[in-house]
Amino acid sequence: MAVLLYRLGHSAYTYRKLVLGVWLAVMAALIACVGVFGGSPDDRFSVPGTESQRALDHLRETLPEVVGANAQIVFSAPEGQRITDSRYGAALAQAAAAAQKAPQVSAVIEPAASGAVSPDGTTAIVQVLYPVEYVDVEAPSVEAIEDIAEDAERDGLETSVGGTVYASSGIHIGPSEIVGVAVAVIVLVVTFGSLLAAGMSLASALLGVAVGLTGLLALTPLLGVSSTALTLALMLGLAVGIDYVLFILARHRQQLARGAEPQESIALAVGTAGSAVVFAGSTVIIALAALSVIGIPFLTTMGLGSAGAVLIAVLAAITLTPALAGFAGARLAPSPGSLAARRAADADSGKPGVGTRWIRTAVKKPLITILVVTGVLAAMALPAAGLRLALPDNGSAPTGSTERTAYDIVGDKFGPGFNGPLLVLVDSRDGSGGKAGPEVAQRLQSLKGVTAVLPPEPTRDPAQSVVQVIPASSPESTGTDRLVRDIREAASGIEKTTETSLAVTGTTAVTIDLSNRLGDSLLPFVLIVVGLSLVLLTVVFRSLLIPVKAALGFLLSVAASLGAVVAVFQWGWLADLIGVPHTGPVVSFLPIILIGVLFGLAMDYEVFLVSGIREEWVHTGRARRSVVDGVRHSVRVVTAAALIMFTVFAGFVPLDDALIKPIAFALAVGVVIDAFAVRITLVPAVLALAGRYAWWLPKELDRLLPDLDVEGTSLRKPPVGKHAKPRERV
Repeated sequence: MAVLLYRLGHSAYTYRKLVLGVWLAVMAALIACVGVFGGSPDDRFSVPGTESQRALDHLRETLPEVVGANAQIVFSAPEGQRITDSRYGAALAQAAAAAQKAPQVSAVIEPAASGAVSPDGTTAIVQVLYPVEYVDVEAPSVEAIEDIAEDAERDGLETSVGGTVYASSGIHIGPSEIVGVAVAVIVLVVTFGSLLAAGMSLASALLGVAVGLTGLLALTPLLGVSSTALTLALMLGLAVGIDYVLFILARHRQQLARGAEPQESIALAVGTAGSAVVFAGSTVIIALAALSVIGIPFLTTMGLGSAGAVLIAVLAAITLTPALAGFAGARLAPSPGSLAARRAADADSGKPGVGTRWIRTAVKKPLITILVVTGVLAAMALPAAGLRLALPDNGSAPTGSTERTAYDIVGDKFGPGFNGPLLVLVDSRDGSGGKAGPEVAQRLQSLKGVTAVLPPEPTRDPAQSVVQVIPASSPESTGTDRLVRDIREAASGIEKTTETSLAVTGTTAVTIDLSNRLGDSLLPFVLIVVGLSLVLLTVVFRSLLIPVKAALGFLLSVAASLGAVVAVFQWGWLADLIGVPHTGPVVSFLPIILIGVLFGLAMDYEVFLVSGIREEWVHTGRARRSVVDGVRHSVRVVTAAALIMFTVFAGFVPLDDALIKPIAFALAVGVVIDAFAVRITLVPAVLALAGRYAWWLPKELDRLLPDLDVEGTSLRKPPVGKHAKPRERV
């Protein structure tokens, strides 16, 4: 692989105008496709194969108003007065009549018809129903409802608007993300000591991100890409894009500082550092693409979309970077006497830098280092034992927003379960669905955790009716999850006596089934990822201990990161510091996303650090000395890469999006833990303690394993000649 990438880098340098032209042409073509075929993000989610999803799909045909989007106009009377007073009744009736005329609205249910008046008589709800899902509700329709609510305040009422019409949408690019990129640029400038090199890194990464995002936008009508998938692809593409270019350009400038000819230098950099980039990127792509096997469509598009963004980042690093280096030529070489030149000279001479001194400290007493790091990470991981999964609702919206205000008022005045009712589809075997419905409702009322059961509502199918169950707990609580299980367990007995079939459905039931499926998929996914890491690292490093050590370190990083997420987003520790508006269960797909992404990044840093150690070990045969000398060139680059990745992820944490915020936080914390605690501290200590046994591999297995040559050992050091060729492995 190293030889192939060497030749690719050599050709990209030679034909740099063509390579740049192809990238720009692809970008222009994708922009045109977006303009012609592109559509809006599709934020629908479904859980195929579950009881709730099958029933929901059926109700879309027989009673679309029940499963379609809804808006709630919440009216509150002034203090000391009642919403049922005649002066306010007229205002409510006027608002309901106006809502009926709003775009896309199919029905409006007044409080008198639904009974949606709080027990204390101070609050009432006008329910607005749509025949379409919330992703198909247009912005003017929601704005019209908000205007109606605002008009009602002239009569002295306090109003707010909630419901399922509010959801996460759009690609988020704001001040915090720009600050994150700006900090990344500063890290690049400090690392390279050159504005030109920093600018090249950013230009290559940004062009790759732009191509990846426009490609996803162009595919939106075909694949139904969600806004969360687009934002995640942006976040990952930007982070890994800058990092991958950094690894290649750092190697290129080191070689230029030694006097290498520019074209040979960038070709060798692509062949060596580029090999590690391809390997690391491939692991991220495989892990993210593996999300599709879970069988949840929106998670499949999220995984494949993010994998596509990483693939584009890898292609940009190994083709566009050498092309841009060709335009820069020898100007990328550190100036004699500059800080960058002195760093390269110090590294070549063995003079220790900050990173090298840190490694020496870690390996001085390796057993103590291992115990301390492992103990700290294990302590951080303890909160993860209480991990709960759910999807956010309006209760996770920013404090002060109209949907959050409505959610809080409804929960306070009507009970928390009113924000997430359950639907029970009653299907009579003899066609008398209307007759069986009341008996089913009566049986459901006796279950623990039920606040109220509304009268059955007939559907267009005469054999069916729908019973609405109001839980005593909030939609994301364990109590509601338990109630769904209790209804399903009691269904068999009810079905026998009423000669019906029952199915629990509705948005709340679907999200519960989604969280349960993701929770059940977590352990198999971890086993797949860990097994993959063991196989790949065994092939790359020809060792048994290193893959095991890397897998255990990866699991420590994931567990500690999840512990931090639980402590902040579930327990509320330091929640105000990062603007968490509501504590509760963690986003249900966060652990799987974290595992997939962090796995690739862990392999990335592992390869860059350990390959240098192995090279020293093969050359000198001195185990502990190889640990220190082998990282002197790579530790600074890995540190810079981790800082860049952290700043990019951290730039998304201030977002008010309840889906993106915890994912960005988990990835930012995970990168810091894995890079600094595990790879730069724990890994050297383990290798120093193991000594020569770290590199042991049975001879029979060594002969069977293929040679991927990720380290680029088949390439010789770049001569100062124009026509040098790579040396094949013998």
